Amino acid sequence: MSSTDQPTPPAQPTPPAYAPPPTTYSGAVGQVRSTGICILLFFVTFGIYGYVWYFKTHEEMKQHSGQGLGGLVAVLLAIFIGIVSPFLVSSEVGGLYRRAGRPEPVSAVTGLWYFPGMFLLVLPFVWFVKTNGALNEYWKSQGATA
Repeated sequence: MSSTDQPTPPAQPTPPAYAPPPTTYSGAVGQVRSTGICILLFFVTFGIYGYVWYFKTHEEMKQHSGQGLGGLVAVLLAIFIGIVSPFLVSSEVGGLYRRAGRPEPVSAVTGLWYFPGMFLLVLPFVWFVKTNGALNEYWKSQGATA
């Protein structure tokens, strides 16, 4: 063995990427809401049901996880700074999945279906179907029934 031949050091295993452990919540499970019925109620009430939906979904997520805006803050933001609401609710729904150690089907970026998508009229419906559907699936995974 010559002086130029150096022994190869043993390969070091690469550590796994850090992933926080899945969180289990002891809070109440939210209600599964039919997407079609919610859209119908939105039109029948001339948009008022949108505020009811924001309040209920944010309040249920906060009671379930102990994190998030809560219903009152969500409705106040929807009334005074309405454009942020789609981004916030999608982000909070995605956060439920993330903290449970599951891939996020929606995130704040999903709000882009709403704005600037609202200029194409139908894209806010895509946002609602995606977000409400993801929330319904999460509640079902936690034991809620339709």
